[in-house]
Amino acid sequence: MDSRSPRDGRELEILGFYDPVAPRVEDQCRIKGDRVLDWVARGAQLSETARALCLRAGVELPAEETGTRRKRKTNPNQAKRKQERFMRLSKAKKERRLARLAAKKAAAAEAESSE
Repeated sequence: MDSRSPRDGRELEILGFYDPVAPRVEDQCRIKGDRVLDWVARGAQLSETARALCLRAGVELPAEETGTRRKRKTNPNQAKRKQERFMRLSKAKKERRLARLAAKKAAAAEAESSE
């Protein structure tokens, strides 16, 4: 299937079928291994399910390539500003928490003294 086509859209080529309720195990999964390998060589990407079915049918697939992501270039000044902002926000958050705690203690002390 072309990834841009709808789920039930037109297929490029039928490479096999899978029928899990077939009475014989041999009839459950039939795949044209040479055509699958041809498509993979051209750059087709198999889904996890398709890869599992191919392996079940005995098709020797090439090892799955793990994509290496490019590392993002960081500007030292930008990293420093980000760290400073984090510290400033952490400090403000801590101050707000302490202020809430002090307000709770004051409210508890006032309630206790009024009893």
